[in-house]
Amino acid sequence: MPAAPEMPWLPAQLNALLAQQGHALLLEGPSGLGQFALAMGWAKALLCEAHALGTPLAPACGVCESCHAVQVHTHPDLLVLLPEAMQLDLGWSSADTDSASEAKRKPSQEIRVEAMRKMITFCQRTDARGRGKVVVVYPAESMNTVTANALLKTLEEPPGNSRFVLATEASHRLLPTIRSRCHSWKMAWPADAEIHAWLSAGHSTAEQVQGAMQASGGRPQNAWELLQSGFEPQAWSQLPRQLLQGQAGLLAAASPSQTIAVLQQLCHDVMAMVVGAVPRYFSQDSLKPLVAHLGAQTGETITQQLQQGGQSPRQRTLERLAQWSVDLQQAQRTSEHPFAPELMLTALLDQASQALQAKR
Repeated sequence: MPAAPEMPWLPAQLNALLAQQGHALLLEGPSGLGQFALAMGWAKALLCEAHALGTPLAPACGVCESCHAVQVHTHPDLLVLLPEAMQLDLGWSSADTDSASEAKRKPSQEIRVEAMRKMITFCQRTDARGRGKVVVVYPAESMNTVTANALLKTLEEPPGNSRFVLATEASHRLLPTIRSRCHSWKMAWPADAEIHAWLSAGHSTAEQVQGAMQASGGRPQNAWELLQSGFEPQAWSQLPRQLLQGQAGLLAAASPSQTIAVLQQLCHDVMAMVVGAVPRYFSQDSLKPLVAHLGAQTGETITQQLQQGGQSPRQRTLERLAQWSVDLQQAQRTSEHPFAPELMLTALLDQASQALQAKR
């Protein structure tokens, strides 16, 4: 997948961040707003050799030796900590392995404690190019308790020439003590017109851009990834009706983890529609047949069900959907390493049929 073009809503935020004081930043906000790109822009600016030492920081020049080293991932004073499973996707994969068993081990979804030990050693040594050292941690919520505590000790007693930037899409999952030791920065949500112009630069049609924005919940970077993977708005809008008819639709070619993510979005939107809220990932028109079907199972419309209390048909529908959501969360834990992907897909579709009371 080609790299996304520069996000036009990030430069202004970078300029504001460079004026901040402190040894640690915490970039927080929903996924898809460019946290990692902003973190790397901040790190690159700190290490850039185009500006004289002691002068106000400015965005990186992009042409000096330091900027080039950052770009090709060889800068000796930059350490980027990512889950192993994410390293390849973002181009930060490492060929280093401690043993043959390590090489065969499935990539971790967490930032492992071994990576944090590497960070401690990195911070203790002298910087190589005289601009200090920078540690980037993304996504920060992927640290487990042991890893987070190792980072906390370094944040509490930071080496004088080391600075940290943590980027997160779920700051509530971080230790409160880590959050308290960082300067927090809330990611700005760009205007719709700005997002559409940025997505259209990839030569997508207006219909594709609008559909991808809907399917991604309005998150621009997620929408870009959908468009680059060949997203088809019509196939997306047809999925609720297809599942209602017992068909897999676009999920037939999806991996278990992708299937779970889509079904979680659908579950969220169906529950929203049942209680009278606006769906987030699917259009109301695409969900109407499904929601009407749920109401028809009890011989009542959803509006009539909403007017009832206690153990009404509406309540039972919501309980069934809530249980489906729990089942999807449990399935997500093993989605990256299922024993049989085909059987897992079948099981996921069966769960969806039961929750939606679809034809089988």
